[in-house]
Parts: sequence; C-alpha cells; structure tokens
Amino acid sequence: MGSKFTRYILIAMVLGVIMGALTYEYLPQNRADIASSVNLIAMLFLRLIKMIIAPLVFATLVGGIAHMGAGSKLGRIFAKTLGWFVSASFISLLLGLVMVNLLQPGANFPGTLPDKAQSTGLPVTAFSIEKFLTHLIPTSIADAMAQNEILQIVIFAVFFAVAMGAMPERAKPILGLIEDLAHIMLKVTSYVMLFAPIAVWAAIMAAVAKNGLEVLWKLIVFMGGFYVSLLILWAILVVVGFVVIGSRYRHLLRLIREPLMIAFSTASSEAAYPKTLEGLNRFGASPRISAFVLPLGYSFNLDGTMMYCTFASIFIAQTYKIDMPIGTQLAMLATLMITSKGVAGVPRASLVVIAATLSQFNIPEAGLLMIMGIDTFLDMGRSATNVIGNTLATSVVAKWEGELAPEHEMQLDDAVPPGAVPGDPVRA
Repeated sequence: MGSKFTRYILIAMVLGVIMGALTYEYLPQNRADIASSVNLIAMLFLRLIKMIIAPLVFATLVGGIAHMGAGSKLGRIFAKTLGWFVSASFISLLLGLVMVNLLQPGANFPGTLPDKAQSTGLPVTAFSIEKFLTHLIPTSIADAMAQNEILQIVIFAVFFAVAMGAMPERAKPILGLIEDLAHIMLKVTSYVMLFAPIAVWAAIMAAVAKNGLEVLWKLIVFMGGFYVSLLILWAILVVVGFVVIGSRYRHLLRLIREPLMIAFSTASSEAAYPKTLEGLNRFGASPRISAFVLPLGYSFNLDGTMMYCTFASIFIAQTYKIDMPIGTQLAMLATLMITSKGVAGVPRASLVVIAATLSQFNIPEAGLLMIMGIDTFLDMGRSATNVIGNTLATSVVAKWEGELAPEHEMQLDDAVPPGAVPGDPVRA
C-alpha cells in the first residue's frame, strides 16, 4: 500500500505540472478562473486535515502524558525537546545567513525593484513578550480547537493529562475514552488520506496555471540558491540522524516519504502531520514521545522556515544595495530567533516574520513583493524540510529517553499500521 500511495502522489505531481503549464500557455483568458476552481479541491483537502488535527493532537497527547507517570519525566522530556528546538533553529538561521552571503542572489538583481513605499498588505506588528504569552494560553479550549491553535491545544492537553495522572483511579474511564478517540481519529485520518493524490494534483496544477513556469525564471538565482541551501540543511539533518540514531535512521527516511511528498506538493506541513505521526510510530518511537514532541515542533521547530527568514531578508537588502555589516546580520539572526516563535498559527507566517524584521532593520518591506509571487514554490521546500526536522527531533528525543524500540521490535515498512496510540506497544 505504501509504495502504491507514493507512486500515486508522484503521478499526481507530474500531471499537475503538465496540466498547469498547458492551461497557462493555451488558456490565458481563463487560467485564473481555472486555477481558482482547481485550487478549491486542494483547499477542501486541507480543510479535511484541519478538521482532524485538533482532536488527533488532543487525544494522542493526553494519552501519551497520562502514561508517562511522574511529572518530573514530563519536565525532563520538555527540557530536552526545547533544547533541541533552539539548537536546530539557530543552525537553520545561521545556515541561511551564511549561504545568502556566499551566493549573493540579490547582487546585480536584473528585475525592476518595487517602490520602497509600496505596501505588502501583510500584518506587520512588533514582537512583544506580552503578546506571545497571551497568545500561548487559550481563553477557551473550544475556541483553540475551532481555530486549530496547536500550541494552545498542547498547553491545555498538558494540564488536563497531568491532572489525570494525579488521580489515576478516577481518570481510568476517561483515559479509556480518550485512547478510543485516538484510535478512531487515526482511522478517520486513513480515510482522509485517500484524497491526498487528488489534492496534490489540484495544488500543483493551480499554482502552475496561475503563475506559469516563467515566473520561476525571473527569480531563478534566488530560488536556486534557496533550494541549494535547503539541500545542505537536509544533508546536515540526515547526518545528525545517522550519528544519533544509527543506520536504522535510513528506515525512518523511507517511512516519511509520503508525508514529505504531501508537505512538498501541498506546501503545507500541517497536511503531513497525521502521516508523519503514523510513520514515527511505525519506526518504533514511543507514541508517548511522538504525541508530545511533534505538535510542539509545529510551533517551535520549523527548520525550513527558519532558514528562509534569514535568506530572504538579506536577499532583499542585497537587491536594494543596503549595507548589512556582520554585526547587524547577527542582530537580525537573534531577532528572528525570538520573533519566529511568536507566530504559530499565523497564515503565511514566514512572510509576516520577514516583514516585521525588515521594518526593524530599515529594509524596505516592499521587497517582499518580488518573492510573494513565487512564495508557493518556495513554501513547498520549506514545508518538506519542516517534516524532516520534526521527525528527527521526535526520534532523537525518543532515543535519549530510551523509548525507541529496538530494530527487531519495529514494525516492518510494509506492515499495516494498527493505529498505534499512546499506551499501545509498538511492535512487529
């Protein structure tokens, strides 16, 4: 089933590119309408994903923490997870900074620069600790679930699970219900994923039909430099995976092929969440760990997005020939380390973060208009990178906690996942 699904996704991507290019070339009057109509299919799929994320995160996370037992263990796992996220974010931001200085994609930019006074229409507000902390705590769990605020759901789920752990006898019936809910949500996920190839075709076709492939050539140096930088980041993540986890990390890379392609083709890390969780459980990572680390990763460990923030910010400065001494660039890196953590759940988050950062360093926000047209194509690479970074973080924390099942106990790559949830043994 796995290899068939992968093949369907690949076919859908190729068909999307071909049909999108033909639409852009031969139906110029109708291409916007066609792109909008086709994109509706992709939007419906993403809405289906959003529909299952909140109950899936809540059920798996509460079950996982309830089975951890002592609060000290939860604190230890959280500290290790946060330490990994901060380190990975710093390396991603630094790599973007180094690569954009080496490649100089904005030097001698051939295109016409947008007027410095032009507005991007993005919500640019300065980062504040008060705003971040108030956004962190939900005023209502119902509202947090309705808005798919993963971080707020995580906060409530942690309190709820710790309270359950403090009264195990009373909580036993509720825990059983929550674990049943997790099983049901994983089954719902399998139904939703049947539509993934159609959604992939629609997302790719809509993007190409609307923008054409020509738009890529106008910024080919920028795009090429960014994707080369992403490949280097991938190489670093893979090497770290082999160093920490060993040769079996190759098996994890095979298991996350499908979520990688889903994230790449739909330009959405969120769309890949259910398949990523399934892949980690099949790999042998304790469902208790993956249910805790993975949702946090979607707020704090977006490696591809981090690298893009520094790469794009300095690229815009280069196009406007604004001098950026190394001290200023390092100050920008430090700013991005903080501001990027405060936009979880914000639409087009990377562009919002960059816009806010540019204004703080007197770089024209209008420079974003150059790359907004190709942002979907860039977001594909960012989203796929985020999946790799989050699966690595989860499996490493599981390894450190001694909750990564030995290789002979793992499920085989072609095994049918049993809908593993926290508390269930993950065995062959």
